[in-house]
Amino acid sequence: MATWWSEFKKFALQGNMVDLAIGVVIGAAFGKVVSSLVNDIIMPPLGVLMGGVDFSDKVITLKTAVLDAHGKEVHPAAMLKYGTFINNIIDFLIVAFSIFLVIKLISMAKHKPSAAPATKDCPKCLSTIPINASRCAHCCADIA
Repeated sequence: MATWWSEFKKFALQGNMVDLAIGVVIGAAFGKVVSSLVNDIIMPPLGVLMGGVDFSDKVITLKTAVLDAHGKEVHPAAMLKYGTFINNIIDFLIVAFSIFLVIKLISMAKHKPSAAPATKDCPKCLSTIPINASRCAHCCADIA
């Protein structure tokens, strides 16, 4: 039992596992922020521009609801909620673009610009010489 517990602790506390857990928690929070951005900030003005359209209410009713004699719903209506689908597509595009930007920024921060080469090869003897040399120090050839 002690071996099993120590193996589990080693697995659970590995750097990769902790990083994954952090990523999942931050991703969930980021998803809520993006959903709020789409539903509360982007979609209302877009709906106004399109004549007061609220995408979240857009549906196509395939089959109306079945009501009993008292007006209570027995079977709900079958609907295609394409407005919600449009909102979710916009959510996805914003999340994908945001992740792209974050990864791009991280890769730009990691990538150091390479320095200009300080040496070159002599075309005659293939010895390494300074980049600004006009004559090879090894074979005395003129370098153009």
